[in-house]
Amino acid sequence: MKTLTALFAATALTLTAGLAQADVRPDHIEGLLKSGAVMPFDKLNAAAVAKHAGATINDTELDHNNSGVLVYEVELTDTAGKQFEVKLDAKTAAVLEDKLDT
Repeated sequence: MKTLTALFAATALTLTAGLAQADVRPDHIEGLLKSGAVMPFDKLNAAAVAKHAGATINDTELDHNNSGVLVYEVELTDTAGKQFEVKLDAKTAAVLEDKLDT
């Protein structure tokens, strides 16, 4: 019985963690932009590219982090062919993370 309870608890925690980091649904984006909860994507893209001048954007994603903050993730390739992932606070464009993808 203890094993079954532990299994259910572990499953519930895993599902909850997954929801906390879920992508923002596309039908919610317009409302987030209008409310100011998310900065316009062209400004967020410019902030990401500013970290790697001349880089090309490969992909973007809007997510919630573990704290519920909206995070705009940008995958870039710089002029030397190196790939980076830049995470920005979607409301302020503050850089939260800038790492080389390996």
